[in-house]
Amino acid sequence: MAATTVLVFDFDKTIVDCDSDSWLIDKLGATKLFDDLLLTLPWSTAMVKVMDELHSQGWSAEDMAEVLRKAPLHPNTISAIKSAYAHGCELRIVSDANDFLIETILEHHGLMGYFSEINTNRGFIDEEGRLKILPYHDFTSNISSHGCPLCPPNMCKGLIIERIKAEILAEGKKRIIYLGDGKGDFCPTLKLGKADFVMPRFKYPVWELISKNKELIKAEVHEWSDAEEQEKILLQLINRAAMERAEEGDEAIEDTTATDHGRN
Repeated sequence: MAATTVLVFDFDKTIVDCDSDSWLIDKLGATKLFDDLLLTLPWSTAMVKVMDELHSQGWSAEDMAEVLRKAPLHPNTISAIKSAYAHGCELRIVSDANDFLIETILEHHGLMGYFSEINTNRGFIDEEGRLKILPYHDFTSNISSHGCPLCPPNMCKGLIIERIKAEILAEGKKRIIYLGDGKGDFCPTLKLGKADFVMPRFKYPVWELISKNKELIKAEVHEWSDAEEQEKILLQLINRAAMERAEEGDEAIEDTTATDHGRN
C-alpha cells in the first residue's frame, strides 16, 4: 500500500494525551496568569505573553524541554505511528500547538523521522533564550487573515487539508485518514471526501460537532476513545485501504486483459 494513504494527525489529545500548551504552563506554575490572559486575548497571543513572563522568572528553554519530555504519550500511540509507517503510509501533523513543543516531544520518543511534514505555529528559541511563538496564519487582534469563521484566527486547518489533498492527488495518492479531537479539527473534516476516513475522539468537541452535522460529512467516520482503540481502528483502516487498493489493481488488470483479448 506504499504511498497511497496519508495519515494526518492532530497533536494535542491525539498523539499526546494532554494539551501540550497547558501541560507546560501548569507544570511551570503559570496557570492563573494564563487563564487571566485568556479573558481578553486569543489563545496564541496569550501563549506569547505567558512565555515572556516565564522567561523573566528565570525558566530556561531546557527547563521547558524537560517538562515537555514528561508529557503523556501512550505506548499504543507510538506503536500505531510506527506500524502505519511500516505499512507504507505517509504521516503528517496539523496542529495548533507549536514547533518547539511538538518537536521536543517527538524527538524524545524517537518519532520525528516518521513524519514527512509538521504544520503548526512557529515556535523557536530566540537569541535571549526565550520561547517565541508566531501564528501559522498572520492575524491582528481577533481578525483572521484566512477568513474562516470555524477556525481560530491563527490557524485554519481546513486550508492546510485542502493544500495536502491537492498535493497527494498530484502524486497519485488516494486517501486521507484524519485523526483529531478539538473544535479546530471540524473544518478540515469538512474538506475530506468520500474515499477518506475521519477518526474523531469520542465525546470530544470534534466528535460532538460531527454528530450534530452528519449531513455535512462526506468522509467515513470511525470514533475512538483511547490509545488502544486508536491503534486498533487505525490499523484496521490502513489494512482495509490496502485491500481496496489491491482490488482496484486487480480490476485494472482484468480490464486491460479484456481489452487485449478484444483486439485479437
